[in-house]
Amino acid sequence: MSTSRKTSVQIVQSGKRVRVYIGGHLVADTTRPVLVWENPYYPAYYIPADDVRAELIEDGPGERSPSRGDATTYTVKVDGTQRPGAAIQYTDSPIKELRGLVRLKWEAMDAWFEEDEEVFVHPRSPYSRVDALASSRNVRIEVDGVTVAESSSPHLLFETGLPVRYYLPKTHVRMDLLERTDTVTRCPYKGTAEYWSVQADDKVHEDLAWSYPAPLDESRKVAGLICFYSEKVDIFVDGVQQPRPTSPFFTNGEQQARPPSPF
Repeated sequence: MSTSRKTSVQIVQSGKRVRVYIGGHLVADTTRPVLVWENPYYPAYYIPADDVRAELIEDGPGERSPSRGDATTYTVKVDGTQRPGAAIQYTDSPIKELRGLVRLKWEAMDAWFEEDEEVFVHPRSPYSRVDALASSRNVRIEVDGVTVAESSSPHLLFETGLPVRYYLPKTHVRMDLLERTDTVTRCPYKGTAEYWSVQADDKVHEDLAWSYPAPLDESRKVAGLICFYSEKVDIFVDGVQQPRPTSPFFTNGEQQARPPSPF
């Protein structure tokens, strides 16, 4: 795995086999994917044009990137299915490593595989790590002054670039104050999460807590445990109130749909 840095863009050559599908039909199959950090939070896959099996039909100029240069967008066509604007190339990029590569828009594809494992949301970063550690520290969660959970057997989850998360057993959570919602999210490192709203002091706080009922292997220790957004609740550890952290998911207390892309 080799790394280069050009004009604020980090580039890493990956050794994984990556396959991409639309409607069960192969769009790309490569053992030469390139990870490109278009924003600081997670990478995108760029694929050698020779390894793209689908037809690319030129749409026209795309949005110019101050670091990557002028873009050309393409419709991806495979077995009669077309996805307009689903591919981008920087043919004359000032970053020579990007020339001859194609970025397939993640959300425009139906399935991505690293080797034989499906991945969700975005590629896994080789620099991200998830550690879920059992602890005997007392953790208490308050929402608007109401204690909604307290445990002396939490699991603390440490994930690169994110605040520490406190996962508590359901038996230590006021589940009578929680109500399941229809919200479902996916994480490339932890799996699929389900969400709860919390009612405290006659106010409903939407999607304030979540759980991974069947997490991926690296996060299996938190299976079935409940976690609350540290950015939105008051957390006391061994009696000491923790400062509310900042994270890519919140700006000035408001939740973001996805981290901003400054590049």
